[in-house]
Amino acid sequence: MENNKNKKPIKRTFQGIVVSDKMNKTIVVRVDRIKCHPKYKKRYKVSKRYKVHDSENKCKTGDKVTFVECRPLSKEKRWRVK
Repeated sequence: MENNKNKKPIKRTFQGIVVSDKMNKTIVVRVDRIKCHPKYKKRYKVSKRYKVHDSENKCKTGDKVTFVECRPLSKEKRWRVK
């Protein structure tokens, strides 16, 4: 049987643009992606907003950031700035 202690969990990473930095130690990041309609094959943009932990309050609105998955920090925060 394999030893699971040495395996690192695969953490998802995303890139996005900071939409809001008004909360303390939290930023809101918008991630855009392109989807294709199954029938008509038209491509369209879909965006999703994530609450990301920014412990040093470095990020400002308009910055491009990379963030990674982590343990739950609050009700909606499961991400932190890389």
